[in-house]
Amino acid sequence: MKRLTVLFLAILWIHYHACASITPYVSIDDTSSTSCNGDTTAMAERCRPKNLPDKWGYMIMAVPGKVLGLDKYGRDELVEDNTFAVAGELRYTPQPEDNDRYAEDYNYPTFSVGFRYSFNHGTKLTRVVKNYYSVLGDVATVYGKFSRPVIRTQRFEFAYYIGTGIGYSHRKYNTTDEVNNEFIGSKWNIFFTAGLSATFKIGPEWAVITGIDFSHHSNGALNRPNKGSNYLGPLIGVVYSPQSKRPQERRNKTTPDATENLKKDLYLELSVGIGAKTLLEDWLYTQGHPNIPNYRTSKFSTYGAFSMQTALMYRYARRWASGFGFDVFYSDYADKIERLDNITGHSNEKHSPWSVGFALKHEVFYGRFSVRMGIGTYLYRHMGYVAKEEEGPKWLYERIGLFYSFPALGHASFGFSVNAHSTKADFTELVISYPIKL
Repeated sequence: MKRLTVLFLAILWIHYHACASITPYVSIDDTSSTSCNGDTTAMAERCRPKNLPDKWGYMIMAVPGKVLGLDKYGRDELVEDNTFAVAGELRYTPQPEDNDRYAEDYNYPTFSVGFRYSFNHGTKLTRVVKNYYSVLGDVATVYGKFSRPVIRTQRFEFAYYIGTGIGYSHRKYNTTDEVNNEFIGSKWNIFFTAGLSATFKIGPEWAVITGIDFSHHSNGALNRPNKGSNYLGPLIGVVYSPQSKRPQERRNKTTPDATENLKKDLYLELSVGIGAKTLLEDWLYTQGHPNIPNYRTSKFSTYGAFSMQTALMYRYARRWASGFGFDVFYSDYADKIERLDNITGHSNEKHSPWSVGFALKHEVFYGRFSVRMGIGTYLYRHMGYVAKEEEGPKWLYERIGLFYSFPALGHASFGFSVNAHSTKADFTELVISYPIKL
């Protein structure tokens, strides 16, 4: 791990000095053919590489970290927890002259599209079978990321970031050599990342970045097992930002803007969702009964999960809306859970395909995109023994999703959402919503 880190830092040093020696520069305003090879700060600030637009940049980084066991079973399973990730990102930063009120509200954030490769062969797992180790597979991930500066000066920037994407793992749970791998149960996985970063300028357009990074891969309960792999570690990298000085200029407050006078709205949001999941009950049963034909199987039936949501929301700022509402869930697998409960000696449990919850909701907007978050408690739910034991305190549930609205369709929105219990995914769904102004 130390050798990989040293090698990466050496690559960054060579990369920076090689790029710094490139001479074909042009002026930002392209009004002069004056050479930009001078040593003055003023000259450096006027010039940028001619082959890259001034709103775009890139970053390369490394994350030497650890794989986390978030519950007792995960901690028992981990024997070695080393991991190492490298990533490259194409970055876009809006500028003051864009007259984008959302960009101004978020202090001119950076949007990134990236590729990340996680080297997980240093992670060894054992629990079920003790005479050999399973290995957590390497994962290649494509993702998008949003980074919002909290503090920005001419030389320093402190920011938080969140991102999501799709990852592909070359290894997953199987009964041949991965029976101890209860973290990853499918080759394709949902990716989530969040972290804090500090960026220090080392030149007019170059900076080094460091921080703390948390990342997660799981299949959203679309297959089993689904503990998910969680990574935590420091990040270090180099950033090229030709626009790095320009967001310090604040846009002219008198510039006309169609969203300047945002009307505060009270509205009723109606949503329907259709999703899919595999059953934790199936997984536990097939793992714990050696005499059944599908003992330790890696193939599980998929069931439907449906939702209807009604929320009273108040849009009190361009960026935010908050409210509360009721969620109704219908599950077409309640009878399957009842049969498994009867087989495993829990015949006294109650079962119903319907669940009803009350939730507090919050939505964060950026243009037509938004992130919806909610936390709720079930008012009615009877889903058998395993749900009662595994779903957490007072049957709390969480929802988070990414959406895109269509103004031409009355601001109807479409997106995907994950429903979870104590941060463990219950099901993944596609959702259509329609707001009704009150």
